Amino acid sequence: MVTPSRITLARKRRGMTIVELSRKVGISAQSLSNYEHGRQHPSEETLSKLSDTLNFPESFFLGAELDEIPSGSVAFRARSKLTAGRRDVALSVGRLALELDEEISKRFRLPVADIPSLDKPDPESAAEMIRARWGLGQTAISNLVHLLESKGVRVFSLAPEYSEIDAFSFWHQEKPFIFLNTLKSAERGRFDAAHELGHLVMHGPVRSLTGPEAEQEANAFASAFLMPRRSVVAHMPKGPFIDQILKGRKIWKVAALALTYRLRDLDMLSDWQYRTAIVELSKRGYRTGEPGGIQRETSQVFGKVFKALRDKGVSAADVAKSINIEPDELSKYVFGLTLTSQGGEGVRTSAPRPALKLISSDTDAAPVHKVKRAARG
Repeated sequence: MVTPSRITLARKRRGMTIVELSRKVGISAQSLSNYEHGRQHPSEETLSKLSDTLNFPESFFLGAELDEIPSGSVAFRARSKLTAGRRDVALSVGRLALELDEEISKRFRLPVADIPSLDKPDPESAAEMIRARWGLGQTAISNLVHLLESKGVRVFSLAPEYSEIDAFSFWHQEKPFIFLNTLKSAERGRFDAAHELGHLVMHGPVRSLTGPEAEQEANAFASAFLMPRRSVVAHMPKGPFIDQILKGRKIWKVAALALTYRLRDLDMLSDWQYRTAIVELSKRGYRTGEPGGIQRETSQVFGKVFKALRDKGVSAADVAKSINIEPDELSKYVFGLTLTSQGGEGVRTSAPRPALKLISSDTDAAPVHKVKRAARG
């Protein structure tokens, strides 16, 4: 029997209204509404049309009921105010990612979350407390995505067709989730990840603070977390020239503009110097991009997961089938690693490697496979 909530989820994932989808399928909007509310069930022919139009296998619509992610529990980082439809798309992506995380968790033991909810600290103090808790000191973070994964954060990529959403995060069943846009520069992606970490730490599972104030706090946290005060003061001169800023950004792997903002906040640039630097950086193209930037960070967990599964004869297509989605849909959530990852090791990093233990596979009950946590270098 068709599951009503899954029709709604698939429709929202494709960014369609009831009217739009009903026209494409060739049924009335009222009929589709009835399907989504369980008042009627679609015929086999209609189900086939829904499957083709929404690009989900028919089996997807026959699965168990899926509860929605409450929109109030999600922190969005977007370039402009999101419409309800675009929020629905993001939330549907989040819900499908929960299905993938559940499936992976059946096969592997992933790191337990080590993301404390702090009791109303200011962003600077919160960043220092997390750095101290994780033993980071004042050092620059080599790979933030790998670090977050080692601390139990589930990090997913956003489908490229939704470029207006920079990132979002939420808690679900005591697990923290972060979703990142992969179209931005690698440096800005790192800042987005740190921004979302700020939400998880300071605003908690129940989203104690929302709106512009919450965004400002998360930005301040990200800046302090990536560019610790004492580290910046130690490495940068007061009133640095543009070339010194461009050299400094490579230390902390941040955007030139982000470092400029941080220098102003630390009173290392006067207002006049700050404005002059922003104008010059904009002229050099740093407003819209990051010339000569770093390599994009991707998931280490998914690389290891898909390699371990391949070694057991389980393909990415098998994983997609297990949660009733198409392989290309799966690839959009895992940084494309189902298509590109060969060794599963990713870029060498000094961040801790996530503890990963294969519980079982679909092919046999071979001895447990362990991936040891590497020491920080």
